[in-house]
Amino acid sequence: MKFEINDTVSVLDDDLSGIITNIEGSEITVATTNGFELKFESNELVKIKDPRMMSRSLFSNKSLESVLSEKETTKRQNPPKISSKERTQPAMEVDLHIHQLVKNSRGMQNHEMLDLQIETAKRRLEFAIQNRIQRIVFIHGVGEGVLKLELEYLFKRYEGLKFYDANYQKYGQGATEVYIFQSKTS
Repeated sequence: MKFEINDTVSVLDDDLSGIITNIEGSEITVATTNGFELKFESNELVKIKDPRMMSRSLFSNKSLESVLSEKETTKRQNPPKISSKERTQPAMEVDLHIHQLVKNSRGMQNHEMLDLQIETAKRRLEFAIQNRIQRIVFIHGVGEGVLKLELEYLFKRYEGLKFYDANYQKYGQGATEVYIFQSKTS
């Protein structure tokens, strides 16, 4: 199937749809209806002829049995084996201590530092979502808890996230781990 920029597409085996914003070979960037830009292989997408169909099921005209039989006949590849040690290790760490973000914080007011820390966290989180990184640890320190509270507000704005205190032995009380639920692609 030939895709073009601005085509409306839906992701096979996932409840995602959007508009194509970039095509590089077989890799297609899709701006989802949730506002994220995600990359897919062309064989993971299907063109939607009527954009109003984005919110409806793709299989409304097919019976459930025919869809299930199609899925059962295609062989699934086994996912690569990941050791338990790799699963428990975060894929990405972001240190939000102000001295890690700027050379000199002299002259910055508290709200300016907090804004910079939250913006950095937001950018890194969106980077992780876009690049399908499942785990990210934000190191925020203990302090008075203002940054941790603001991070929790930020994380609650995203769907498909779970956040919790990071490994105490490694980070102490000053870090939050975010797990990003993502669909598996073959």
